[in-house]
Amino acid sequence: MLDHIDIEVLKGGSALRRQVRDFVETETFHRTPETWDSFNPDFSRKVAAEGWIGMTWPKRYGGGERSALERYVITEELLAAGAPVRAHWAADRQIGPILLAAGSEYLKELLLPRIAAGECFFCIGMSEPNSGSDLASIRTKASKADGGWLVSGQKVWSGYAHRAHYMNLFARTSPFDKESRHKGVTQFVLDMSSPGITVRPIYNLANDHDFNEVIFDDVFVPDAMLIGEEGDAWGQVSGELAHERAGAERWLGTFGLLTALIDEVDAGIASGDAERIGRVVAQVWTLHRMSLSIAASVREGADLPTVAALVKDMGTELDQAVPEVARAVMTESRRLASPTGETFQRILRRSTLYAPAYSIRGGTREILRGIIARGIGLR
Repeated sequence: MLDHIDIEVLKGGSALRRQVRDFVETETFHRTPETWDSFNPDFSRKVAAEGWIGMTWPKRYGGGERSALERYVITEELLAAGAPVRAHWAADRQIGPILLAAGSEYLKELLLPRIAAGECFFCIGMSEPNSGSDLASIRTKASKADGGWLVSGQKVWSGYAHRAHYMNLFARTSPFDKESRHKGVTQFVLDMSSPGITVRPIYNLANDHDFNEVIFDDVFVPDAMLIGEEGDAWGQVSGELAHERAGAERWLGTFGLLTALIDEVDAGIASGDAERIGRVVAQVWTLHRMSLSIAASVREGADLPTVAALVKDMGTELDQAVPEVARAVMTESRRLASPTGETFQRILRRSTLYAPAYSIRGGTREILRGIIARGIGLR
């Protein structure tokens, strides 16, 4: 249920959105093909100076004690503008909330103020070769040692691991038990400067380097860096993944291309092309409303894995559909005839090359649909 603060946010949403739009107008990144998926520590520090990282966290940890809906409005506007937020994104979106929910006081005081200041960036260490998004089958293990743990194994698809200060690491601390697949997995904060870590780049179809494989060779992690309870990370990660899958970033991956497409067409557009564009715009509005509702529910402490998986799956379909619609409406001859066709072509090229990866990030389509089926009683 919305309280008076949230109602005021919705009523005053335009003012809050205008605040962000005025801020981004002073920046120089406008409508680059990279959109918001760009790692820019200087920009993240500017966002932090506005109080827009850790917005909902307690003030004693550097947060702003603002509502989830206020955070939603701010982050959605930054993403829609194509602001380069990738450096602080994972830490703000999911590491902060999991530390507040399950982390020790030591970890909260060590990390949250630095994250809120835009000075501490995280990567995610979940997926593995031969395991994919099935976290229950991970093989990276952490063995008990004097004063901590020794980690051995390999992660893959770790975005910006080569630039992050820490990794949110999932590792097995007891052998796999097929009768209880979700037990024995533990979550750690791993200092990426630790000896024994090797980060290898994975270049994507666009020849960009954001993904990595990360190899651990007896990497020591102090006991103090364990999050929550040993062997009980599955319950923790379920709530964390809801944060990862339900946000606006899951359906604004190609929003820059959609706005560029709308800028290219005029009132004489063919009815069939207008219908194509209208359909994806309607999908954007639907996902906006769903994400907004989830933000309100999260404020109440709700755990919504099924709805979060649904948003991610629908968002993937949208982000993969927009490049197809753009190519159908703006044919090659139209692009060549357009005075801004080269810029449009660059945005279209990048969106087309990145689109296949959207069905991997944040959980594959197969995993997500399994969660949805279980949530509605079909499994």
